[in-house]
Amino acid sequence: MLKDCDSSAIVAVRDLAAAREFYAGTLGLELEGDGGGAVLAFRTGKTRLIVYPSAHAGTNRANAAVWSCGDRIDAIVAGLEAKGVTFEHYPELEGMHIEGNVHVAGAMKAVWLKDPDGNILHLNNM
Repeated sequence: MLKDCDSSAIVAVRDLAAAREFYAGTLGLELEGDGGGAVLAFRTGKTRLIVYPSAHAGTNRANAAVWSCGDRIDAIVAGLEAKGVTFEHYPELEGMHIEGNVHVAGAMKAVWLKDPDGNILHLNNM
């Protein structure tokens, strides 16, 4: 039924203005649509990231969105570090070790960061 339909990640936030600054300013996503204060839509690759206000923002304890960055992951991480982004470290992840802010398992590289509401965002090279 849904195999031919596009999907998008959706993230709950408390403050749309702060979210706009973080997702556009810090992460560099292009604002594609502003739903009159009800929702923001950001272009990210061939998909969209939808951001909407909710009192439940940041309560998800798992990944809210993931980006596959390929061989650009090191440059992207360095760029985010230069903007002051703080990365999460998960030393308990079996089979992975941490090099700087990057979790590594063989050829796989991964990082996690949080938006202003605590939503967990994941970047990898896969």
